[in-house]
Amino acid sequence: MSRTALRVCPLCEATCGLTLTIEGARITGARGDAEDVFSKGFICPKGAALGALDADPDRLRTPLVRRNGRLREASWEEAFDAIAAGLRPVVERYGPDAVGVVLGNPNAHTVAGALYPPLLLGALRTRSLFTASTVDQMPKHVAAGLLFGDAHAIAVPDLDRTDHLLLIGANPLESNGSLCTAPDFPGRLKALRARGGRLTVVDPRRTRTARLADRHVAIRPGADALLLAAMARTLFAEDLVDLGALAPHVEGVAELHAALADFTPESVAPACDVEADVIRALARELAAAPTAAVYARIGSCTVPHGTLASWLVDVLNILTGNLDRPGGALFPLAATARAPRPAGPGHGFQLGRWHSRVRRLPEAKGELPLAALAEEIDTATEEGEPIRALIVVAANPVLSAPDGDRLDKALGSLDFMVSVDPYLNETSRHAQVVLPPPPPSQSPHHDFVFNAFAVRNQVRYNRPALPLEPGRMAESEILARLTLAATGMHGADPGAVDALAVEQNLAKAVRDPDSAAYGRDPGELAGLLTGESGPERRLDLMLRLGPYGDGFGARPDGLTLAALLAHPHGIDLGPLRPRLPGPLKTRSGKVELLPAPLAADLPRLRAARAERPAGLVLVGRRHLRSNNSWMHNVPALTGGSNRCTLHLHPEDAERLGVLDGAEVRVKGAGGEVVAPAEVTDAVRPGVVSLPHGWGHGRPGTRLGHAATTPGVNVNQLLDGSLLDPLSGNAVLNGIPVELTAVLPGESN
Repeated sequence: MSRTALRVCPLCEATCGLTLTIEGARITGARGDAEDVFSKGFICPKGAALGALDADPDRLRTPLVRRNGRLREASWEEAFDAIAAGLRPVVERYGPDAVGVVLGNPNAHTVAGALYPPLLLGALRTRSLFTASTVDQMPKHVAAGLLFGDAHAIAVPDLDRTDHLLLIGANPLESNGSLCTAPDFPGRLKALRARGGRLTVVDPRRTRTARLADRHVAIRPGADALLLAAMARTLFAEDLVDLGALAPHVEGVAELHAALADFTPESVAPACDVEADVIRALARELAAAPTAAVYARIGSCTVPHGTLASWLVDVLNILTGNLDRPGGALFPLAATARAPRPAGPGHGFQLGRWHSRVRRLPEAKGELPLAALAEEIDTATEEGEPIRALIVVAANPVLSAPDGDRLDKALGSLDFMVSVDPYLNETSRHAQVVLPPPPPSQSPHHDFVFNAFAVRNQVRYNRPALPLEPGRMAESEILARLTLAATGMHGADPGAVDALAVEQNLAKAVRDPDSAAYGRDPGELAGLLTGESGPERRLDLMLRLGPYGDGFGARPDGLTLAALLAHPHGIDLGPLRPRLPGPLKTRSGKVELLPAPLAADLPRLRAARAERPAGLVLVGRRHLRSNNSWMHNVPALTGGSNRCTLHLHPEDAERLGVLDGAEVRVKGAGGEVVAPAEVTDAVRPGVVSLPHGWGHGRPGTRLGHAATTPGVNVNQLLDGSLLDPLSGNAVLNGIPVELTAVLPGESN
């Protein structure tokens, strides 16, 4: 007997609603939920394959504990005993910073991954935090922090109402969008054009998104900030700046004008390999559109000037009056966000509050660069202790960080490592303890993270579609017990972690004059919370105190967990609305258009106008049917176009004597890899492309299908030395490489 269950897909940022078909204890089918308030039935190949990923036979089902050098199955009690015995001595002898924490992007896709790592970090008090953000989006957070005073105040394009969309370094037809949560991104772009709007794509590759565009500009990799600076300068030079309703909320316009005066289109055109007239046309089209939005993603972040590029995206939206207006770029308001407070000056945003031990790299948003993880483990200095123990939650930095071979060796030298991961992968194979969370079907789902970047305000929640299998432990309990074991409270009731979180949040709320709970009894309010688990009670609390909440009865029609459960397809909270000055947390209370750290980095950008790559440069690419390194073990999501091949232009192939399908050796500063060539004019001459997330098959892993087509690790071409200095983000795109054909019979 089959049944159906609703589930928001946890496999990418689009957060599409699914209808699952379940037979017994298995998902046997997945289709789009036509009644979902946000995705309205859209589904991509990843969502359709949720059942196969959920039932992957290589998923770990019990904890693993290393004994006599080998990982063996163990009970949960044995696993947490081993963690307490392994971590606490390191903290007590060397201090909390000797314990590193690495968080991967799957944390953003689960309830537990969003709720518990902050508690772990707060209790552990380590500054040695590394996340996937510094190989991805940290430049955008830093730019937002400096402009708006809040690193999470990220404006997203109003896709459904804009008249003109400029996409830079983004390929949402294959990535489904990022820092812009939008189910059916392809349909939304087609609708933009159908209503007479214009789509412009700036990308060195002719991606699926670029093929849809009205205009494709094949920029030289890494030159995005120069192009954007010249566009902003054109707006000033041609008197096209019009802040409109933004004007009272912005300071520094004149200073910005002066700072960008020498970034003329002619001065940047050679470095961008884009004609000056095209640059001017891009600026004029942006200014002339009734509404417009500029949106840039990973291609513009993972370059030497990633923070400047991210800043200039918002600068263009501001100078054309398109920030914080319908059809432009607006700030979402998630249901679990803090309720809006009276506008006014804030504490601002600071960089470099502490630094890494070896290279003295500054922290950004509380994080150190992931590219520095290996050296922080394997290099001794006189300043502090190296990292001797590591907690890795849903991350595979051996494949996602630069120079995975060095990190692979460094992980093997740790005193202790614990990994929370469903797979024995290239990173978790080094752990002394591996804690496997249950599959998606056995976990609840709410998008705490992605609703903050959604192109429409809405809220959805799913309870588990299937009960926990015998022997499984909920991810929330795993992370709660891990927090207790790592912080000297091993053996305490894991429910106490949630109870403490509720108690602390209510204590703050009742003291806050701007909170709906102000002056009330926190014990009474705690008694009003509903939910079947600690995470549900915490969700109920956040909903009640959030911008749409009932305020514990103050707004009878407001949002609660019970109301959300009564709407299984979600609740639509309406289109994005103008919110300024509410999101601003700068010391001035205004948008600070030319923050000092960004102004200080402009000379480096000026110097880049004279830079020309002498040979080939490498860029990455995404595949529709994968998400970084964690989906290559599902047969339905591999093969076809989802292959680890090196794209190169026919002119370069002919010059180098490379045939389509032949093996080529690619060499970078961090090492070399050999991959099959795919000759295509989808990349511009002088550019080659390898996809991210491959390189499987190391000894000791248990990824049977991935090992059959392992591919190569593109990040092995990097040595970790190239970083965007403001954000610490690794430079993954536009890096110089050497390419040679592998001769028949030559060893790889």
